[in-house]
Amino acid sequence: MRLDVYLTEMGLAKSRSKAAECIEGGFVLVNGRRVTKVSLAVGEGDTVEVTGKPYDFVSRGGVKLDGALEGFGIDVAGSTALDIGASTGGFTDCLLKRGAGRVYAVDSGKGQLDESLRGDPRVISMEGFNARELSPTSIPEPCGIIVSDLSFISQTLILPAVPAVSTEDAVLISLIKPQFECGREALNKNGIVKDKKFHTSAIKKVLSAAAVSGFVPIGLMRSSITGGDGNIEYLYYAKRGLSPTDGRRITDGEIREVVNESH
Repeated sequence: MRLDVYLTEMGLAKSRSKAAECIEGGFVLVNGRRVTKVSLAVGEGDTVEVTGKPYDFVSRGGVKLDGALEGFGIDVAGSTALDIGASTGGFTDCLLKRGAGRVYAVDSGKGQLDESLRGDPRVISMEGFNARELSPTSIPEPCGIIVSDLSFISQTLILPAVPAVSTEDAVLISLIKPQFECGREALNKNGIVKDKKFHTSAIKKVLSAAAVSGFVPIGLMRSSITGGDGNIEYLYYAKRGLSPTDGRRITDGEIREVVNESH
């Protein structure tokens, strides 16, 4: 039996998609060894364990944001937040569990937001919405917390629209996925960005775009878990209303240090 099927049938995962996230996130041990292959065959003689807390959030994205909020020391309690690229709602779920008062969950797709969030009065679901069109008309109140997890598009295309729906001192926490910020030449045959120089250039590009949009980047860290495809990802913390020459601004040397420590 496939490992994802086993976890579901044994009640260790809510669904096969949740089981896959759990396995790929490194939370499953088979006979004492950590495995990340969803299709691994297991039988009656195998001992399967789920470790850690993979289901604190509706998706593993929540784990990434939670690690960043903890690492950067950001308090979101009582805030009005905007989640760009909400998808299943991992980031939204994390924000709510940390006390956010309201979250605008924006995504270009439809039907992805978890039912538990769709029915939560604190969540304003904006599915089928192009984030490049964000404006005070679409988001009727300025948001103090902005989070972003985008795939198949560079976030540099979205950042210019963010100030229009942000408070003057808004905080931005965004996931950088090098595979979507680099050209095809950066990807190996498995779609993984291996070369550190491409990681560095992707981060520099995104942080520069954030600064141009008025959000000065003051924190950078590797994501606590990899992307579902195995790519190393990063999260940065930027703040609106700071001087571009603020002494806390991330330097090229600090970027290289984070990248080197991540490999």
